[in-house]
Amino acid sequence: MSPDAARRRRCAVVGLGARAQLFTEALAGPYAGRIDLAAFCDANAHRMAVHNTWLAPARPSREPVPAYAPDDFDEMLRRERIDLVVVCTVDHLHDHYIVRALEAGCDVVTEKPMTTTAERARRILEAERRTGHEVRVAFNYRYNPVHSAVRELLAGGEIGEVGSVHFEWLLDLRHGADYFRRWHRDKTNSGGLLVHKATHHFDLVNWWLGARPETVYAQGGLFFYGDEAGNRRGLARDYARAHGSPAAEGDPFAIRLADSSVLSALYLDAEAEDGYHRDQNVFGPGVSIEDDMAVLVRYSSGATLTYHLTAYAPWEGYRIAFNGSEGRVELLVEESTWTRPDVRSDGASAVMHGAAVGGEAGRTQLLLRRFWEEPREIKVPTGEGGHGGGDVRMLADLFGERPPDASDPLGRAANADDGALSLATGLAANHSLATGFPVDARSLMER
Repeated sequence: MSPDAARRRRCAVVGLGARAQLFTEALAGPYAGRIDLAAFCDANAHRMAVHNTWLAPARPSREPVPAYAPDDFDEMLRRERIDLVVVCTVDHLHDHYIVRALEAGCDVVTEKPMTTTAERARRILEAERRTGHEVRVAFNYRYNPVHSAVRELLAGGEIGEVGSVHFEWLLDLRHGADYFRRWHRDKTNSGGLLVHKATHHFDLVNWWLGARPETVYAQGGLFFYGDEAGNRRGLARDYARAHGSPAAEGDPFAIRLADSSVLSALYLDAEAEDGYHRDQNVFGPGVSIEDDMAVLVRYSSGATLTYHLTAYAPWEGYRIAFNGSEGRVELLVEESTWTRPDVRSDGASAVMHGAAVGGEAGRTQLLLRRFWEEPREIKVPTGEGGHGGGDVRMLADLFGERPPDASDPLGRAANADDGALSLATGLAANHSLATGFPVDARSLMER
C-alpha cells in the first residue's frame, strides 16, 4: 500500500435524504483524493440507489457505494473499515448513530442540530469523552464570509463590550411552509424550529459573543399553519398530501414533487418502500411545532439577546444588531425580497427557499456605527455556493487538507460542546414555552 493510500480515510454516510447530497457530492468529487466514500446506510434502499446514480459520473471506474440497512450499521462499520461517519438522518436519530460510531472507533460529522433532547446531547458528550474520538457539527453559517466579518468586528473590539443583540429571522411562505410539509412538523422528530432551525442562529450568537446562554424565556405558538388556523382563515384545502390530489391544484402552499427530478427521485419514487410523504398539507392535522417564536436570553458575558423566528413571512432573510459600549453593528441579509406564488422546484436540487428558487434576490449590508462617527459599510465579497459561501468553506474544513499546526483564528470549527450549547438555548426555550417560566439553560447539560 502506498503512503498516500495508507492516509486515506474511509467514510460512511448515514441518512440519504436531500441534505446528504451536499456531503456525498463533495466526498465523490473534490475530496475523493483524500477520503474514500465507502458506504451508505439508510432505511430506504431506493434513496441509496438514487445517490449512487447521481455519483456514477464522478466515479466511472468504481463500483456503486455499498448500501446497508440500519440494522446492519455496526456490521457496515466493521466490514467497510469505516473511520469517519457523516450523519444526515432525521434529527431525533442523530445520537443513535453518533454514539455507535464513536464506540466503534470512528470520528463523526453530524448535520445540525446535533440531536433533539438534553438527555441525548449528554449521551453524545459522554461518549465522545469516553472514546477519545471527535464529533464535528456542520454549522455552515459560521463559514459564511459576512458572518466571519461580524465575528472579526466584535472580537476586534470595534464596538467595545456588547450589551445586547437583536436578531430577527424570517422564513418566507415557500421555505417556512416546507417545514410543515415534512417530518419536521412532528416535534418528536425535529424538536421544533427552535431546535431544528434556530440551532444555527443560537450557535452564531454563542460564537459571535464567545459566551454561554444562562437564562432563557420564550413565548410563541402555532399561529399560521396547522388545521385550526388554516380553517379559521379560509386557507385550508381538503387533501392530505398534494401529489395526485385535485384539491391541491392551484394551492400556492402545495409542493409538486413531480416537477422536480431530485424530489421525485428521493421521495416520490421512494414512497413504495417506506410510505413517507414529502408533500403533506401545511394546513392539515398533525402539526405539533410552532411557527412564531420570541426568545429572550441572558449570556454569561452579561449580554442579552432578543430573538424572533417567523415561518410565514412575505420575504426571506434576517436582521441582526449588536449594541456595544462604543457603537453598534448592523447586518441585513435579504435572501429573497418577496415570494412568487407560482414557483415550482424544477431545478437540480431540493432547495425550496430564497432566490435559489424564485429569482427574487435581495441584498446583504453590514454597517459599523461607532459613536461620534458616520456609519461605515463593511464590504464583504459575496460567497459562492449555498449559505452565502458557507457550505464550500465548511466542506474544505471538514474534508480538506488540514496541517497539524493549522490555526483557526475565528474558531469556526464546531465540536460537540458547541452543538450542545446551541441546543441549550432551543431546548430551554421549548421548556419555557411549555411552562411559561424562565429556564436555567446551564442545568440542561449537567449530568
